[in-house]
Amino acid sequence: MIRLRGFGWRHGGRRAWAVRGLDLEIERGERVLLLGPSGAGKSTVLAAIAGLLPADSGEQEGTIEIDGRPGILFQDPQSQLVMARAGDDVAFGLENTGTPVAEIWPRVDAALNRAGFRHGRDRLTHELSGGEQQRLALAGVLAPEPQVLLLDEPTANLDPAGAAGVREAIANATEGTTMLLVEHRVTEVLPLVGRVVVLEAGGGVLASGTPEKIFEAHGEALAAAGVWVPGFAAPVFHRDNDPGQELLRGTDLSLRYPGASRPSLTGANFFVREGEVLALAGPNGSGKSTLALLAGGLIAPTAGTLTSPLASGAPHRWPARELTTRIGSVFQNPEHQFVTRRVIDELTLSATPARAGELLDRLHLTHLARANPHTLSGGEQRRLSVATALAAAPRLLVLDEPTFGQDLRTWRELAGLIAELRAAGHGLMIVTHDEAFLAACADRVMTLAAAV
Repeated sequence: MIRLRGFGWRHGGRRAWAVRGLDLEIERGERVLLLGPSGAGKSTVLAAIAGLLPADSGEQEGTIEIDGRPGILFQDPQSQLVMARAGDDVAFGLENTGTPVAEIWPRVDAALNRAGFRHGRDRLTHELSGGEQQRLALAGVLAPEPQVLLLDEPTANLDPAGAAGVREAIANATEGTTMLLVEHRVTEVLPLVGRVVVLEAGGGVLASGTPEKIFEAHGEALAAAGVWVPGFAAPVFHRDNDPGQELLRGTDLSLRYPGASRPSLTGANFFVREGEVLALAGPNGSGKSTLALLAGGLIAPTAGTLTSPLASGAPHRWPARELTTRIGSVFQNPEHQFVTRRVIDELTLSATPARAGELLDRLHLTHLARANPHTLSGGEQRRLSVATALAAAPRLLVLDEPTFGQDLRTWRELAGLIAELRAAGHGLMIVTHDEAFLAACADRVMTLAAAV
């Protein structure tokens, strides 16, 4: 059982409440989908139920009651991985809850299997792709067999096959487990839940009921508020002009990280041109994010070459200040590129105050201008990372999962902004598992093969 009465939370240093006046009750064994626009406080609610909002980090109103041991899967799996080997990471939670030694490794193996983790116990966690890390983190949550399962966008960084596997693992969770799930893309997860609760931005419950009741009675209003609703047809942004000159070409690119047991990328070839969106697709672990880092000039290849007419030499050899004006990058984990304590300061590092204000407005971040970037929701952090890449007006943009964590409204804004950049002659190289985005914006799709 979970009960919140008048619950509210305000992050330290913020004027606006992340969530306020929330009354919510979930019975034992219920499986509930928590919806709402980006920034409505969904992740904050999950963290509060899990007991992960320290009293000295903000201000709380109201009460929370919970009957059962919770387990939570965060939006960012790296925040949950603490050990060097996959098996040790899953065992960590069991060891710390006093599980008998004889039971630990069988439960580790069972949890890895249920989460669809295709590597063994000995796989090094730093060698895993973002999606593989997410499956490992899910295994770590499942292993202690929690009575309350809290899932914050558990399939966000997974390829379609991997996402289906994780949904199957969730469906096969222990009978009677109470589950609270946050997902922006709802169609695929509806079979997992019996009830939908919709939060208002910064407020309480907008609607609650069975999925059929909620979407029949409130579907149009929910879509207008930014909630992905079943059957929504994403807009398509067609290219009006032919692509221009080539901006970057990679030939026979390979990368093996120091100490890694295998290469992250082997023999990749690509090119991207002005006025074109090149999408990188493929299963988790195929090297998409690695190729994005190479294209962005952020790491040097082990073998192969990168050439560009924007400057002589490979991008990784360009001075940092010149690189950002030629190639802008958005990382898979947006918080990795934040270097200041205020949202507005992230942008004015490279942009004029006027340009920074324009980007904040376009990406619905103006009200967060003085907030600490690390207190934003996952969707807000993603939009800020896109804004920081745009601040220096680079000719080429390399974006890793730019639509991750976005509600319907902000997804439209990001897709529309990418289409505008393409029309203005920018080249864009985009890593994505978002099939709606591929249909909406991609001019060419390069699919990387699964790693052996």
